[in-house]
Amino acid sequence: MEVIDTVAARRPRPTARLRAVAHRFTESVRTRLASLPYDYPPALIVSADVALLAVTGAAIIQRHEYFPTVLPLLAMFAAFLPVPLYALFDIKPYPVLLKSSGLLACALFLLQPVPADFAPFVLVVVAGEVAAVTTRGMTLGFTLLAIAELVAFDLAGHLEWGGERLEGLPMYVLGIVLGTFVGMMLQYQRRFLYQERENQAIRAGQAADEERRRIAREVHDVIAHSLSITLLHLTAARRALQTDEDVTEAVEALVDAERLGRQAMADIRRTVGMLDTSPAQPKPEPGAADIDELVGDFRRAGLTVDYQRTGELSVVTGAVGHALYRIGQESLANVAKHAPGAAATVRLDMTPELAALEVRNALPLGPPPRLGTGMGLRGMRKRTELLGGTIRAGIDDDGWTVHAQFPLKSGSCGTLSTMLPGLLRPKTQEDQ
Repeated sequence: MEVIDTVAARRPRPTARLRAVAHRFTESVRTRLASLPYDYPPALIVSADVALLAVTGAAIIQRHEYFPTVLPLLAMFAAFLPVPLYALFDIKPYPVLLKSSGLLACALFLLQPVPADFAPFVLVVVAGEVAAVTTRGMTLGFTLLAIAELVAFDLAGHLEWGGERLEGLPMYVLGIVLGTFVGMMLQYQRRFLYQERENQAIRAGQAADEERRRIAREVHDVIAHSLSITLLHLTAARRALQTDEDVTEAVEALVDAERLGRQAMADIRRTVGMLDTSPAQPKPEPGAADIDELVGDFRRAGLTVDYQRTGELSVVTGAVGHALYRIGQESLANVAKHAPGAAATVRLDMTPELAALEVRNALPLGPPPRLGTGMGLRGMRKRTELLGGTIRAGIDDDGWTVHAQFPLKSGSCGTLSTMLPGLLRPKTQEDQ
C-alpha cells in the first residue's frame, strides 16, 4: 500500500513560490510608483528609467579600457541616485534632485572621454523627465545648464566625435531640446487631462442637480395633489358625521382618502425609484389620458370641476402628456388649497399642431389665503420651457387662470424659436 506524504503534498512548489514572490514584488513596486508626487502611469515612469539604464549602460561599456576605475560606476550611481533615496528613505524625486543627479552623472562620465560618447544622452533623458514634472522656468534653466555643461566639456577636449571637436555638440544639443519638448508635451497632456476631468465633474454635478430638481418637482406634485384630495375627503367625512350623521357617506369619503393615500405612496416610491440604477423597467408616467381620472378624483373629493376635452389623445407625445397631467394636477391642487369651495373649469384641447390646457377658478371670498412657496408654479414653468411650450398663470377678469400650451407639429416638442424666449427670459421674483 502506497503511503502519501500529506505534508509534502501541501507544500507549495518552487515555481509557485517564485510566482508569489514576483507578484508581491510587482505589487510593491506598483504601490511605490503610485505614491510618487507625479500623476503619470507607472509604465511611463519605468520606461524613462529603462531608457536611462540603457544610456548609462552603453556609456559604461564604451569605457571598458579605463577599467578598473570607479568613475563610470559612480556616474551610473549618480544617474540613479533618486531611486535608492526614494526606496530606502522615502525622499521624493523632486526636480532639483533629478537635475543634480543628471548633471553630475554626465560630468563623471565625460571626465573619461571616448569617441561617439553616449554619456551626453543621459542629459537628454533627464531633460525630458524634468520638463514633464516642473515649471517652464525650471525646465528652461536645466536645458541651459545642460547645454553649458556640454559646451564646457567640449572646449576642454572631452567631447569627441570622430576625432573632431564641435562635431557632435550640435547633435547632443538637439537631443536635449527634443527631450525637453517631449517632456513639456507630456505635462501639457496631463494638464489637459486634469482640466477635462474637472469639466466632467462639473457637468456630472450639474446633471445631478438637475435630476434632484426634477425629482423634487415630481414629489411635490404627487404630495400636493394627494394631500389636497385627501383633505377634501376628510373634510367631507367630518361634515357627514357632524352635520348629517351620515355614516355611510363618511365611510365612503374615508375609503377614497385611503385609496388616494396608497396611490400617493406608490407614486412616491416610483419617483424615488428613479434614483435606482438597476436595469428594472420603470412604470409608465401618467399622461394626457389620465387627466380624466385626475378630474374624477377631485370631483369625488368634493371639488366642483367642469371638464371638457377636445381632440385626439394620440397626437400628444408622452413627454407633453406627462407635463399636461402634472400641470393640471398642480392647478387643481392649488384650487383645493387656496380657493376652497370655488368651482374649477378645465379645458384640454388637442390638435395636430398644438396641445393646450387651461384651468380656471373664481377667487375665494374673504381674506386671501396664506401664500405658498411658489415651488408649484416654478415647476410648471420649468416643465413647459423644457418642452418648448408657454405658460401663463395669474389673475384675470374670471379669477385665477393657468394656461399652458405645447407645439406638436411634426411630432416635435418645440423648436428653437419657441424654446429660447423661455430659456433666456430674465428671472422674476417668482423664480427666486
